[in-house]
Order: sequence, then C-alpha cells, then structure tokens
Amino acid sequence: MGLDTSTLLPAGPDVIVAMRRWHEHLGSERRFSPKTLDAYGRDVRQFLTFLTEHLGRRPSLATFGALTPADVRAFMARRRTEGLENRSLMRLLAGVRSFARFLEREGVGEAAAFGSVRTPKIPRRLPKPLSPSDAKDVAKAETRAGEDRPPWVLARDAAVIALLYGAGLRISEALGITRRDAPIGDVDMITVIGKGRKARSVPVIAPVRRAIEDYLSRCPFVLKAEGPLFVGARGGPLSPRIIQLVIERLRGALGLPDTATPHALRHSFATHLLSRGGDL
Repeated sequence: MGLDTSTLLPAGPDVIVAMRRWHEHLGSERRFSPKTLDAYGRDVRQFLTFLTEHLGRRPSLATFGALTPADVRAFMARRRTEGLENRSLMRLLAGVRSFARFLEREGVGEAAAFGSVRTPKIPRRLPKPLSPSDAKDVAKAETRAGEDRPPWVLARDAAVIALLYGAGLRISEALGITRRDAPIGDVDMITVIGKGRKARSVPVIAPVRRAIEDYLSRCPFVLKAEGPLFVGARGGPLSPRIIQLVIERLRGALGLPDTATPHALRHSFATHLLSRGGDL
C-alpha cells in the first residue's frame, strides 16, 4: 500500500518524494504491516503540519538538516498539551525519528536532533494479581494430574509454584534454595537472596512445607546438602524457564489470561496477604 497523498502534504516537493521512498522502504524491506505504515505516515504528517506553523513555511529537506532538539521538543510539548499521553508520544516520536533516520541514510537529512530528545517515560504497570481461587488452582498439584510427566516432576513443579504463591518468592529465589535450607517439618522460616544480593527472611506456611516434603519423598536423586533443592530431569540445577513453561501450560489448561505469569502469582501473594490484614 502506497503513501496516501490524496490530502496535500504540508511539505515541499522534495520531502513528499522522500516520504514515498521511505514508505516503500518500510513496506518492502522492513516488512511493516499496513496498520503500522499508516500510523507512521500520520505521525510524520502531524510533524510536518507542526513545522509549517512553527517555522512559518513548508518544510523542505534542508529544513530537516537544520532542525534542533528544541524544535522536536516543541513538537512533543504541543502534542502533550493536546492530550497525548506518554505511550502515544513515544510511538509518535518513533515514527518521526524513523523518517529522519531514513533521510540521514539517504544523505539528504540529519537525525541528530531526534537522538538528543529523551523518549517519554512510561510508568511501569504492576502485574495484575490472580484471584485467590485461580492462584490456588495454579498451585495445586492435582491440577496437572493428567499430564504425562513423572510424578516427582509434577510434585517438584507444585512445590516451586507453592513457594511463589504461598511465600511470595521470585523464581530465582525459590530455585536458589539449597537442600540443607529446605523449609520442611518445623522449619517455618527461610532466608533467601533477592535483588541486589540482599538477604531477607520469609515465613513458610504449612501447606507450602508439605508440598516441598512431597517433592522430596518422590525425588529420585540424592540431593547434596549444599546443592540445589530443586533439580532438573538429570539431577542438575532446575532452569527458571522450566517453571515459566509450566505456568504457561497451566494458564492454557485453566483458561487464565496472559497476565497470569510467575510474577503475577508472586504479586498475588502480597495482594491476598494484605487483603487479610497481613503485614508485608
């Protein structure tokens, strides 16, 4: 699909020709979808409209070579006052920056002004916690009873998932537990090494301890005291990716949304604990 020029572009003829070449480049060489091509075309059209008002004349290729970071920031500020949020501004800047970089590669423009402009920050979204019933279904070993997997593997995965939801551990923290430090029997506290190599003590409730005991009773390997508590099919350290894949399969089997990730399971622990008056 070619660039729509049915509406007169607010730019000099050389810019219009360059935009057509850029559009063809994105479609044929970069394999952009028609939807993305349309969005990028609109982004550049808006920038050209702004430049026409901002500079008092239709921009030419020479104009792009003389742009300053202040010009680009003025454009972003204008769009922000018109109601665009940071996520939309980031995409808008990506489209215009793509055109400027194309001009630079073609030897007819400069993209330095765009490289000097900081991309708008997008606030990190907290993971959406699972409902208590969904979280418990994911953590229950019986949920996977029909899978063609060794019983000890199912018990192992259930124990790791129980630590994510029942103790609020990260996958790396759960897989970092040694056999010697396994929270079983009367051991209801565990020290884990988290982000920044910081140690923290975590209470481990009875159902989680029972899940770990069940795994240990089924595990076919002799686990060394200083070695990992959770091992893979050949007795080596368990890969975090295995647990991620397990939760992906459970998500599909239970009909849960894509937001049901290991991180969301851990976040569910904190949410459900606070909802019951617990103290993090």
